[in-house]
Amino acid sequence: MSDTVTVSIDNGVAIIAMDDGKANALGHAVWDQLDAAFDQAEAAGAVVILKGRAGIFSGGFDLKEIGKGAQEAITLTARGSTLARRILSFPTPVIGLSTGHCIAMGAFLMLACDYRIGTAGDFKIGLNETMIGMTMHHFGIELARYRIPLNYYSRAVINAEIWSPDDAISAGFYDRIVPADQLDTVASMTAETFGNLDMTAFKGTKTKSRKEFLQLLDQCIETDLILPA
Repeated sequence: MSDTVTVSIDNGVAIIAMDDGKANALGHAVWDQLDAAFDQAEAAGAVVILKGRAGIFSGGFDLKEIGKGAQEAITLTARGSTLARRILSFPTPVIGLSTGHCIAMGAFLMLACDYRIGTAGDFKIGLNETMIGMTMHHFGIELARYRIPLNYYSRAVINAEIWSPDDAISAGFYDRIVPADQLDTVASMTAETFGNLDMTAFKGTKTKSRKEFLQLLDQCIETDLILPA
């Protein structure tokens, strides 16, 4: 079976791409591959572009794995939280390149990125957990609280409202929208701009500014791993 995640590093930029030919469902194998890809990027000191395939960034967790049982669901969710937490504290800039639909855990990964570029088109963006019968985990609640404007927070987290790419900017999921045929060019230009930063200062400021928030997220991950009685 071929890898869902590929990584290429050139001129200080690591492009980490997800493509399973379907919804880019996030299961244990994908988390393994993403961790390995970020390991490579970190070792190279590269700016990261995290992208999906044409038409979709990710539809969220692999529901087949979620459906194996409560413990399996908790473990898989914690792995996603851990990867998102890694992005939030990654020592170099991480650019989220949303190539289409961006739902549930896919949207949380986008929320974790330092800069988010969405694709113009008939795509859906948001957190649909309460729509599909899932109670939001503590990590997700706090990450959303950190990145989503207050007047959109309840709409996103509790009401499971889904947005178009343009509306997703106001809702806090994206920073910019570009046409699909300009996506890679804009991402490359953005990575080049970020590459001009002093990475020691970037890492120090990112770490210092998020210190208490990251500690809160660590507590959330521990809490989310406790199986309800």
